[in-house]
Amino acid sequence: MVYLQNSGLGNTANPLLSLAHPDVYGIPMLLLVGWRGEPGKRDEPQHRIQGKLSTNMCQSLDLLYSILPSYKEGASAVVRMAFKHMRTTKSPYAFLAKRNTFSRFETEDSNLKSVRYPLDREAVLRIILSKQEKSDIFVASTGFLSREIYELRETENHTHKTDFLTVGSMGHSPAIALGIALEKPNRQIFNLEGDGSFIMHMGVTATIGNSQCKNFKQIIINNGVHDSVGAQTSGAFSIDLRSVAKACGYNAIFYAETAQQINENITKLRQTPGPALLEIRVQPGARSELGRPSASLHTLKEDFMNFLQ
Repeated sequence: MVYLQNSGLGNTANPLLSLAHPDVYGIPMLLLVGWRGEPGKRDEPQHRIQGKLSTNMCQSLDLLYSILPSYKEGASAVVRMAFKHMRTTKSPYAFLAKRNTFSRFETEDSNLKSVRYPLDREAVLRIILSKQEKSDIFVASTGFLSREIYELRETENHTHKTDFLTVGSMGHSPAIALGIALEKPNRQIFNLEGDGSFIMHMGVTATIGNSQCKNFKQIIINNGVHDSVGAQTSGAFSIDLRSVAKACGYNAIFYAETAQQINENITKLRQTPGPALLEIRVQPGARSELGRPSASLHTLKEDFMNFLQ
């Protein structure tokens, strides 16, 4: 059983076609895919595109699928059909699950409940943004992190032109930041990353370390969960992210929990040749009234590109 959002469906293309396809190994597996941005529902641009193309993607991948009914009898029927298909064809099958198909489930994780950090992510971002210098460039991860940066800029009446908000493409903000850092060696490039996003495409960490890019500075805000999609545990509190970065060739590693530690270590991060990393551990959660960027993403992109020049 594989659980994923449709935003991650593209990441399954290689294993589905080159490993599980019946013409290769023929490995039956059931995919439960959350259908974000389903046609006719209000959602963000990156979700609407994924939602519109989700059924086409399944077809292109030779992946038989059904829309999962939200009532027990209908769901039981399609589950039986899916298992019959997997047994007879030795191939994967997918369910597309619409919004509110399942009731809300509150996760119970003793490791998270026993951890208490003094700050949440938004408080940390407020400190980081307050220490920004005129030519600094920020590349932020997807999810709540980018949304909070946008709202903090609005609240403080600050410009958005210094920020690239990676609203989709989870796990790719470090690679984007590295590309900019290599092109703009005389400017400080800060990658503001989440723990789940960092783990998702950790291979780029080796590329960053190998680059020895002096102006690449990474700040991982680690709350131990995938906050914007249900607060499922990311496993990041059980992983030594700093040792991973060090083993990959980062020149300096820092850690912080308190406001004082953050202020001190951001100064060190700025002064130290990169690649350098600062891990900040925080409490999970976000404001219930947290909004989304109201400006056009095309406008934000153009303003950012002009700032780079």
